[in-house]
Amino acid sequence: MTRGCFRPAAAADGPGLAARGDVVSAIKIAGIVLIAVGILGLVYGGFSYTKETHEAKIGSLEMSLKDSETVNVPVWAGVGAIVVGGILLLVPKKT
Repeated sequence: MTRGCFRPAAAADGPGLAARGDVVSAIKIAGIVLIAVGILGLVYGGFSYTKETHEAKIGSLEMSLKDSETVNVPVWAGVGAIVVGGILLLVPKKT
């Protein structure tokens, strides 16, 4: 076995990277996610989803009722998410 500059992948990408600060902190990731969610909330203004409310099965006959729900995202929530995300990005990193 040679002892060159070869290091196993586990040693090269192990948990030591977070300790050295090579990885973006969780606070910074949360800030980026909040800014993205806030922008999406302002652009789209809401989202809709479909949920199955009733289902009936009689022999080989199956019936189901699907209901479409719409959730409106208030403008203040989108702006608030962007502001909080920006603040999280500006928080200085503790060493």
